Amino acid sequence: MRVRLEDVAREAGVSPKTVSRVLNDEANVKDETRKRVLAAMEAMDYHPHPSARSLAGNRSFLVAMLYDNNDNPTSSYLAEIQDGVLEACDEHHYSMMVRPLRIGGSDFISRVDALISHHHPDGVVLTPPITDYAPLLKRLSEREVPNACVSPMKHRGRIGVFMDEREAARAMVEHLVSLGHTRIAHVLGIASHGASRWRLAGYRDALAAAGLREDPALIVQGAFTFGSGVTAARELLALKKKRPTAVFAANDDMAAGVMWVAGEYGLKVPRDLSVCGFDDTPLASQLWPALSTVRQPSREMGRVAAMQLLDTLRGRGPGKLVQVPYSLELRDSTTTAP
Repeated sequence: MRVRLEDVAREAGVSPKTVSRVLNDEANVKDETRKRVLAAMEAMDYHPHPSARSLAGNRSFLVAMLYDNNDNPTSSYLAEIQDGVLEACDEHHYSMMVRPLRIGGSDFISRVDALISHHHPDGVVLTPPITDYAPLLKRLSEREVPNACVSPMKHRGRIGVFMDEREAARAMVEHLVSLGHTRIAHVLGIASHGASRWRLAGYRDALAAAGLREDPALIVQGAFTFGSGVTAARELLALKKKRPTAVFAANDDMAAGVMWVAGEYGLKVPRDLSVCGFDDTPLASQLWPALSTVRQPSREMGRVAAMQLLDTLRGRGPGKLVQVPYSLELRDSTTTAP
């Protein structure tokens, strides 16, 4: 027979109302009581009916993760963010939905309205670049839908998570400088992303600190894709006598494109050309040689952003903007300058 809420209450020695409060993740339940109820639910294999739970709590217990599928070509980054959001939702018995949007689309706001009206999410997690899209933030405020963000460009008044990408980029380029490189190129990401601006700024900070002159010919536009890395590398390596001895790409996919073109030109990585990236996606350790890169803890960032949103929804406080640390993963794609 199907286990009922009343059966769980009897097993845990509490009232049905207390079980309901635990299911709705309300704050006014003692930790000891909460643990006892959760243990009873697990022992009895009790699974509350989602519709009944939503009606009882006047909530959907649904979190939506929104992303721009036109301006976010790095699928592994989004997948890791998504895994982190899902982990937090599972931990607190929330469902999760993922919805792609297009900032450039004329129906952007109407699609957001439709999502809110049809699915009634309790809150949303925003990923770059829509994290900073003013019309979306305005609409969510108008409809009183709480949101948490990943890597916002402006920090004031926001909750979610960020990493100091400017400082991380500076540290990676300083690593190249320490290896004796003086002609260091940079492959830019998409201009609308805060990540592109921060990583370029970090690159410039490192050059300035080392007393190296910035050469505009060594800064080439990319688009966070392997193909754009290939195009950028061909432009850089065509410089011949003025070609770089090291390339810092704004993400790992573009760094992989640079390494591919190095082979096309008969150059050995890292003997003839050091290459490094950013993000530490699975690709970085699958390349040969393995890619030196900045580790951005994307899964953890998704989890932290979702936790700040859930804390707000559960009345555990207003939520914060949390900074997470980076690390340099120095592998075999960088070495001393030739």
